[in-house]
Amino acid sequence: MEEGRIGRVVEGVRKYCDSVVVIDDGSTDNTAAEAKKAGAVVIRHDVNKGKGVSLDDGFKYAREHGFEFVITMDADGQHDPDDLPGFFNEYSNSGVPVLIGSRMANAMGMPLVRRLTNVFMSWLLSRKMGQCVPDTQCGYRLYRCDLLDGLSVESGRFAAESEILLYLADKGVRMGAVPVKVIYRDEKSKIHPVRDTIRFLSMIKRYQERKKDR
Repeated sequence: MEEGRIGRVVEGVRKYCDSVVVIDDGSTDNTAAEAKKAGAVVIRHDVNKGKGVSLDDGFKYAREHGFEFVITMDADGQHDPDDLPGFFNEYSNSGVPVLIGSRMANAMGMPLVRRLTNVFMSWLLSRKMGQCVPDTQCGYRLYRCDLLDGLSVESGRFAAESEILLYLADKGVRMGAVPVKVIYRDEKSKIHPVRDTIRFLSMIKRYQERKKDR
């Protein structure tokens, strides 16, 4: 439901990328039409299927079209397309196959409750992964596509992106960070700190149980 924002986001991304894919997860507004008009390929779900399925669909598209890497970002304008060169440069210079945007170097614009929640989640997930990722909750990320084979995200909402990091860490994948801007406007946040923290902890528990079964 990003009518009024998605067109500007796609136009901003197309300054740096020839291929832009928008996953329209059951929107009932003009999100899909605006994205197409701005030059994006749109993969549309007739009903809302959740963030995990949307990410899986985007990853599948990237692999099937022979992309070396994929960058994920939010459609609501909180991720600045002008930060894309930072991902390109870090990937080219370091070769690190997974890069997660970090808002923590300049997090003063982030609401306090969200900042504290993010610090806790990032600390806990970094411990579980055995490597430090300063902002595990940032969805602005670069993934090398070959690492995503076999990935199927079972979690919904914001826990989906944490599940991906656990999966990659278990495969021994090295991760890095890229500084990104914090952009918060007056729109109502989709994040509920208490509820999403509970979902996050539940995801870790389920993931560990599935890991033991495997």
